[in-house]
Amino acid sequence: MSEVYAVRRGLLRDRCAAVGSAAALVSRPANVRYLAGGAPPGAVLLLGPGGDVLISPRDRGGDPADGRTDDRLRVSPLPASDGDPAVAAAELAGSSGAESLAVEEHHLTVARHRAMGSVAPRLRLADLGATVEQLRVVKDEEEIACLRIAAEITDQALGELLESILVGRTERHLALELERRLVDHGADGPAFATSVATGPNSGQGRHRPSDRRVEEGDFLSVCLGANYRGYRCEIGRTFVIGTTPADWQIELYDLVFAAQRAGREALVPGAAYRDVDRAARHLLDSAGHGGGLAPWTGHGVGLEIDEDPQLAPAAMGKLDACVPVTVEPGVHLPGRGGVRIDDTLVVRPEADGGPELLTITTKELLAL
Repeated sequence: MSEVYAVRRGLLRDRCAAVGSAAALVSRPANVRYLAGGAPPGAVLLLGPGGDVLISPRDRGGDPADGRTDDRLRVSPLPASDGDPAVAAAELAGSSGAESLAVEEHHLTVARHRAMGSVAPRLRLADLGATVEQLRVVKDEEEIACLRIAAEITDQALGELLESILVGRTERHLALELERRLVDHGADGPAFATSVATGPNSGQGRHRPSDRRVEEGDFLSVCLGANYRGYRCEIGRTFVIGTTPADWQIELYDLVFAAQRAGREALVPGAAYRDVDRAARHLLDSAGHGGGLAPWTGHGVGLEIDEDPQLAPAAMGKLDACVPVTVEPGVHLPGRGGVRIDDTLVVRPEADGGPELLTITTKELLAL
């Protein structure tokens, strides 16, 4: 993997050089991990004329969940426990002869930016923008393999929950149990806060679990994901508890299922982000649910659970192959509940079988 990280850093260095910057400072944790292999809390990565160096706070213990730092990369802990790695990086870049330093202004605070300027007043601070995030959009096969394992863990955890007794248990209890099962099956932890929603809460995006208890006849919506070696996936399913679904539940479920299928089928290389969103949104809008829909149909996943691209009505850009995304339409009827169906897939060309479905738990409307 060392070679992979070196290539990634080389691509970033080339992009910086193209805009006249010989050095770059990466501070956003997911970006640091992408380029360095590991991201100890608070660490920053300096790509400069004097070589690449990972600068970390003093006395920060390592955690396997933070990844393993590239062996080829020089690691420099700060001598003082209260030092700021970003400020130290700016000072190092200035003393190494760099005239400009590209920084992630969208991640740095104003105070931090000023402190960097004060220690290296002759160093011009430029905006690196979302350059690293753009590099992260297309995944290599090793990254996709991590996502595939994360999805397998997530499917296992959800499958075990479906075999247990659910009536009478609270949303909060079920969410905690799911997160424990993720870890039991090999996850570093949950990819995000697990959502369990029952009855009138069901169908809401990222509902925070409450003390409401599961009742017979409820819709039960679950959204969870595993974090495996830093890579995060997402799955969402909706079920009916303890009885044959009512007619309105079947009708709503079939509608959301059709919208989700339309979104999945639109995932082809070259498809516009907004067209994928439109494929799913059009069916729900035509059925009279347009006013309450989420602002997006899906989003990219990887080292973060919500990253580029965004599959939304105003999104600009087109899909590439090897881009993992979610497709997650949902409808919530206030006071009654609703349906969400969410999968993680990888965009693949038709010659390779089309989009690769990573989350494979059944989408059949089960009565549990």
